[in-house]
Amino acid sequence: MEKQTTESKSSILRLLPSIDDLLGTEAARALLPEIGRKRFISLARNAADSVRREIQNGSVQNSGSSTTFSRESLLTETAARLGNAWLIERNSRLRRVINATGVIIHTNLGRAPLSKSAIKAIVEEASSYCTLEYDVETGTRGKRGARAENLLAELTGAESALIVNNCTAAAFLVLTVFASGREVIVSRGELVEIGGDFRIPDVLTQSGAILKEIGTTNRTKLSDYEKAISDNSGMILRVHPSNYKIVGFTETPNLTDLAELARQKGLLLYEDAGSGAMLDLNRFGLTDEPVITDSIAAGADIVSFSGDKLLGGTQAGLIVGREESVEKIRKHPMYRVLRVDKLTYAALEGTLDEYSRGTALTKIPVLKMLSVSKAELDERTRQFAQKLTDSSRVNSDLEFAVIDASSVVGGGSAPAVQPDTVNLALSHAKLSPVKLEQMLRNSEPPVIARILEDKVLIDLRTISENEEGELLDILRQLK
Repeated sequence: MEKQTTESKSSILRLLPSIDDLLGTEAARALLPEIGRKRFISLARNAADSVRREIQNGSVQNSGSSTTFSRESLLTETAARLGNAWLIERNSRLRRVINATGVIIHTNLGRAPLSKSAIKAIVEEASSYCTLEYDVETGTRGKRGARAENLLAELTGAESALIVNNCTAAAFLVLTVFASGREVIVSRGELVEIGGDFRIPDVLTQSGAILKEIGTTNRTKLSDYEKAISDNSGMILRVHPSNYKIVGFTETPNLTDLAELARQKGLLLYEDAGSGAMLDLNRFGLTDEPVITDSIAAGADIVSFSGDKLLGGTQAGLIVGREESVEKIRKHPMYRVLRVDKLTYAALEGTLDEYSRGTALTKIPVLKMLSVSKAELDERTRQFAQKLTDSSRVNSDLEFAVIDASSVVGGGSAPAVQPDTVNLALSHAKLSPVKLEQMLRNSEPPVIARILEDKVLIDLRTISENEEGELLDILRQLK
């Protein structure tokens, strides 16, 4: 279209639809019940403004085939932009997805899916008024999160427990309480960077603690810790490097020896255990993840770990240890800044109940995914492929095969562990792998898959049995 003159621009601008014009469209009648009048008007103004700016700079394009503008064509164009803006906004909301990537603790997809008992606790117990800080027996104010913390202490063998909003907050709080202005002795090989460019040393020094690095990247001896202790030392810190692994010529003292040294020198021994395994997961290949009960038994005064990784619950920073130390943390003003809400307590109670009942491996999704064997996945994947083949509605352009592959633990846990799995490898006669993956991602619910060697891979390890029917329908409808 030819560039408009100033006069023609003015005449076109006069044709722009008003908010009332847009409210009278069929699109408005469809959208208003979903988004409400106030949000509709805001989106309508933005859409009209975008068309106005393009008219003013001469870059607007008529959505129809005509090269001339009319009141009707501009109304259609503005309504289309409004609808597209709402579609983008709606798709950006928090949504359930089907995780077909095989990454069990997928940080971008919300890490651990909750167990049925955790979901039930949130919906039935915590979504209304609840006993968050109320003692039914006495009719007086109760201890916040008492049962979740009692379960946590009992299951880990600790004297006491405390829950804050995430694991980094837990570490920050512990150092704030016990090491502000004092030296914290830590191995260089444990100063990690976590997701989003957050470096643990940068976070910890905000507590006022002075990090005193010892040893080398790959070797730190007990004598290094002993030599580093001074009159200004307040704590020995042990950080589990969850998201990387050093192999080869390595050395680090065990926790029992560090606990003995800390006692001799009158220091606190604190372990940031990271992912936080409550069970021994060696049989599933996770040989380097510290088990919290072992850390407490070895003599750590305080241990912190995540609630939403290997524990399999919701995001939280869990602190367990000696009662005197934990209660000192509870009384610090910063605890109130970092404490959690009733929904988190409820989810953790439901999760910890499964450990208490001895049903964690079969009821907590993360542990169930970790424990399923390749043979079980092979059978399940082949049955799924057969259902897709037998369907009368199957798209003949969709091709698939069952192949061997590897899953990933994810979430910064066990970086060297890649459980053997079986994938459904998809290809399409008319669609590229990128387009096929995009179509799956834009389905309802979105299916998040990965591309490898020009195939779109579906890993049933991270897909629940309840989601298989939805996935089957989505694959049948691919065009």
